[in-house]
Amino acid sequence: MKANIKVIFFLLLSLFWIGNTFVSDWPQYLGPDRNSTSPEKGILRSWPEGGPEVLWRVAVNRGFGGPVIKDNKVYLLDRDDEVGDTMRCFNLSNGEELWKFGYEAKGSVMFPGSRSVPVVDGNYVYSCGHNGDVYCIDINTHKPLWNKNVWTDFGGDSLPIWAITQCPLIYNDLLIVASQAPEAGVVAYDKLTGDVKWKTANLGNESYASPSLAKIDGQDHIVMVISSTNPVGNRDLPQTLGNIVGIEPLSGKILWQYKDWQNHISVPSAYDASDNKVLVAGGYETGVVMLEIKKQEDGSYNAVELFKHNNFGDHTKPPIMHNGYFYAQYSTNSARDGLVCMNMDGEIMWKTQRSPAFDKGSMILVDGLIISTDGRTTLYLIEPSPSEFKPLASAELLNQGGTDSEGIALQVGGSTQNWAPLALSNGKLLIRDQKQLMCVKVAE
Repeated sequence: MKANIKVIFFLLLSLFWIGNTFVSDWPQYLGPDRNSTSPEKGILRSWPEGGPEVLWRVAVNRGFGGPVIKDNKVYLLDRDDEVGDTMRCFNLSNGEELWKFGYEAKGSVMFPGSRSVPVVDGNYVYSCGHNGDVYCIDINTHKPLWNKNVWTDFGGDSLPIWAITQCPLIYNDLLIVASQAPEAGVVAYDKLTGDVKWKTANLGNESYASPSLAKIDGQDHIVMVISSTNPVGNRDLPQTLGNIVGIEPLSGKILWQYKDWQNHISVPSAYDASDNKVLVAGGYETGVVMLEIKKQEDGSYNAVELFKHNNFGDHTKPPIMHNGYFYAQYSTNSARDGLVCMNMDGEIMWKTQRSPAFDKGSMILVDGLIISTDGRTTLYLIEPSPSEFKPLASAELLNQGGTDSEGIALQVGGSTQNWAPLALSNGKLLIRDQKQLMCVKVAE
């Protein structure tokens, strides 16, 4: 009997470990816990002279949408602006395309191409496309179970300046995305039927941030970041401040609001900084605000600003946190602070600025290390430290992107627009540029 127990234990253990690497799926935007952090172990502490081994590459269309990984399969919402969106499924081991499903969704905006990251839950993969098309696709039949449009279904007409940029959130039986159309702010669909279970009123200006979760007094709050008015793209509209909103996940009830967010292109989701604190980063123009959410005697909540300044922020993704310090890439049209480290009180510890430059790249915290792109062509391995920037390795892996941009897009985006989120599973890092998706070996 004891021998049988040992065999069962070994078999269960083998499901989670391969060599020294803990195997974990990356099923949604920013990973298992939506915070750019992986529980895997056995990450390489150094790379060969030519960089880490590239296991495979596949061609993709232009864009900024990142992949997700579940059960050794990769899902990517690819896009051709002249045709529409295509959900593509690949084998993580070798890059073989296993299946794809496409639908018509023509249209193009500044910085063309894909926008979002899917989420895989059970037998379904969910996505929200450039034009607001929300799809639930069966990963076994490769056909849609249901589809809606989070923009036009709620009175949306002309798309926001940079289209719909939503990475869906699964919460229990709900699929949650932000609409921002005239008749809805955040919308919760039944994840198996597509029925609308709740929606908030419109929350203000356009935003490109996706919903996130924060634990407040032991309870989950959905946090949504809404931009202030864009003074360039919406000069004729009233110039109003942005809004950071806490929402009860099962009912859609607004629990708290912070209405002094002055950032007119909000892209990063809010970050759960623990201890009832929520950190929100941005790039235009307020960089960061730390809120403490306090429960009042009557059961209501109040958002208290702990600090707010413009010396830390991130253009495209929320910061990551390690041992009480935040790390983010803070480069905008007016600032080139590079990779920046900040403590919990808002004090800046260091900035790389342009040496080296980090600009809208993506980062993952794994096994006590940061794996990061610089938004251009380089992949870095970094030891997080509040004392100084500590690079362990780097490699030129990505191609230039955006070389055919014009006007403002070329001026502010440059010729290297490799800004897509990363994904990591089984020691395999997925990273994309404007032409290819590649799989890189980063574990032993």
